[in-house]
Formats: sequence, C-alpha cells, structure tokens
Amino acid sequence: MHYYRYSNPEISCWYKYLLFSYNIIFWLAGVAFLAAGLWAWSEKGVLSDLTKVTRLHGFDPVVLVLVVGGVMFILGFAGCVGALRENICLLKFFCGAIVLIFTLELAAAVLAFLFQDWVRDRFKEFFENNIKSYRDDIDLQNLIDSLQKINHCCGAQGPDDWDLNIYFNCSTESKSREKCGVPFSCCVPDPAQKVVNTQCGYDIRAQKKNQWDNLIFTKGCIPALEAWLPRNIYIVAGAFIAISLLQIFGIFLARSLISDIEVVKAGHLF
Repeated sequence: MHYYRYSNPEISCWYKYLLFSYNIIFWLAGVAFLAAGLWAWSEKGVLSDLTKVTRLHGFDPVVLVLVVGGVMFILGFAGCVGALRENICLLKFFCGAIVLIFTLELAAAVLAFLFQDWVRDRFKEFFENNIKSYRDDIDLQNLIDSLQKINHCCGAQGPDDWDLNIYFNCSTESKSREKCGVPFSCCVPDPAQKVVNTQCGYDIRAQKKNQWDNLIFTKGCIPALEAWLPRNIYIVAGAFIAISLLQIFGIFLARSLISDIEVVKAGHLF
C-alpha cells in the first residue's frame, strides 16, 4: 500500500483556531466592559442627557471603561472574523492595531522613565483637577476615595490640597458643613469601628497641624505612589512583561495566519 503526501500549501488550523480563541476572550471582555460602562452611565442618567458628559471638569472613570471596552470589542471582533473567514484585511487591521498599541505602551514607559519630573507635574495637575470635581461625579469620588484609602494618603501633595474643592475650602465665605475638612478616605481607620464614619474628616484642618497625624493621613498621594513603585517594581515589571508577551503572541499568530493565507492564494494562481 502506498501513501501520498499532498504538496499543496494549506492554512494551519492551529494558527487559525488559536487566534480565534485568543480573540474571543478579548471580544467577550470588551462586551463586558461596554455593558458595565453603559450601565454606569444609565445609573447616572447620562444616556438620557448626554450633555452631562461635558459638565464634569474632572476625569470620569466610566469613559476609560468605555474606551477600553470599545477597543477590545473592535479588535476582538476583527480578529475572530478575520481568523474564521481567513480575511487578510481584517487580520492586518488586527495585527497593525496590536503593534501600534504595543509601540505606544513601550514609548510611554520609556518617556515616563526619562521625563519623570514632567510626568510628576502632569499627574499633580491631573489629581488637583479631579479634587476640584470630587463631588461632581460619584465614580470619580469613589476612585479618589479608593486611591487615598489604599495608599494611606490625602490630597496630591498633602491634606491642604482639599482647599481646591469648594466644599472643603477653609474660606470664610464657605457655608458647607465639610468646610476646612477632608473626605472620610483621608481618615486613619479606627480598628474598633465596624461602621465607616463618613464625618470623621469634618473640621480636621481647622485644628493645629501637629494634631493631624493621629486623625488623618498627612502624606500626599503623589509621594505615596512614588514610594510604592520602588517597593513593587517587580510586580509592575512582571505585569508589563506579561501583557507584552500576550500582545506579541497575538501578533505572531496573526502574521503566521496571514502568511499561510497568502501562500495558499498564491498557489491557486498557478
């Protein structure tokens, strides 16, 4: 009995279905992000009044969720359909987009390392702008509270940064009950209290500064993050390498499948 091997080029099923599986995860994650973002906007009434988006002067975390979800949805969809339909245009779009994202990430990391003072100033400006808008958006408020509680910090450079917010400002014209205070997330937690005291920061900054240490966090969030990074450099580097390897793997699968398709199409011409 004789066995024959076909010499005609074929498209690798491994590359095809690995790329499909790779992208279906991203596509489903994109759907989840979009659903979460739209739900958050509907809870805030943004979907019924889109002008609310322009009224927030600080950063709305939901916008980031929607952007990330949108990018993941589009790339995941392009990769899935491109792999299943063996569509070179969609595969090249997917591959080019991943290469662009990878390049931007790498450039951002290098520039952040080379221009640390500039990055610090921009982050300080960004944080201060969001302090001003702290009460304008519940998602922004929760984000700042989480950041301050996790890092045991208060304000950008210190508690006095909360003077930038009209509700916490110490000016004599202010009639807010939170006047000359700080958010509850700045307070040093009391282990004996099982219920969070949301009024623990009231009138704190009206007291002498030497009394603050036992009541609130006195370190700013920028110094706290700068101190956190060297202690966790291996975690940050590991996360960056893992994400980069995933992107490189996706680029490899897409390029390999494109090459197979091009070889098969070229073989059909002869």
